[in-house]
Amino acid sequence: MHLKYTVLFLLLPCVILTNHAHAQCPPFEVTPEWLAQIEAIAPAKPLVAPKEPRKVLICSLMTGFKHWCTPHTAAMLKILGDKSGAYEVVFSNDLANFEADTIKQYDVIVLNNTCSKNPDRHLFYDVLQDMEKAIELENNLINHIANGHGLAAFHGGIVAFNKSKPFSEMMGGSFHYHPKQQTVTGLIVDESHPITSAFHGEPLVHFDEPYYFNNAYFDYNFRPLLKMQLDPDGPVDKRQKPSDASIKRYISWIKPHGNGRVFYCSPSHNAQSFEQPKLLQFILNGMQYAAGDLDCNDTPLTEN
Repeated sequence: MHLKYTVLFLLLPCVILTNHAHAQCPPFEVTPEWLAQIEAIAPAKPLVAPKEPRKVLICSLMTGFKHWCTPHTAAMLKILGDKSGAYEVVFSNDLANFEADTIKQYDVIVLNNTCSKNPDRHLFYDVLQDMEKAIELENNLINHIANGHGLAAFHGGIVAFNKSKPFSEMMGGSFHYHPKQQTVTGLIVDESHPITSAFHGEPLVHFDEPYYFNNAYFDYNFRPLLKMQLDPDGPVDKRQKPSDASIKRYISWIKPHGNGRVFYCSPSHNAQSFEQPKLLQFILNGMQYAAGDLDCNDTPLTEN
């Protein structure tokens, strides 16, 4: 058994090449061996005990770009909930879950790489081809969070309704673009924060597709958790302007929305990132915040 895991470890991690060449994170299928590896390193218990049983809907609907790690992310989230006892998971891409009477059963809605497609950039419209109904379901989601529930979005989850101002305001920003995949360092904004305590003061170093956002760097209506630092010798970002150099680019944050809570985590473009136990603890902490179990400072920067 140990030999099997050792071989798996050699095959799956990202490989950083020399001479400033790009690292590589080859796609791979979800296997029983990989699931066992993640379960072995996942937190055995939550940071705080759930105040009540929590039910989480994981929506992995993709109509635009399809991230290969989406099934891995869903499986990882289930393992975190099952092993720690923090929450139970329901997997479904059925839009009926977003009807007003149905969505009420979920404590947390997870948007797992739910990328929409151009030109509309509206996940529900892509499926329904009825914008009035699509906006109704989007509003149901926004109102559900405002009424005291949680939203957790991973990587491409922020792209679900990318042209919607209400969704962007709830999320804390919207997707703009990303440069090439590269080594990304996630610097801890506040080491004393309960969610970032998972890293024990050490930055998150991983190979990722670094997202740049609209609105997020100007409104700052969230509390940042991780700040992005790129290797100056990495791939050249031809779209970045000289004036952008001073912008603090955050890649994970939390924020209140009405009576509810939002957790966004951009790091997760490659499933290899989940092989870091500290990232798993960080994600579990964020899920507990979204569920309303982890009480912590979520005051937006603009209100400091």
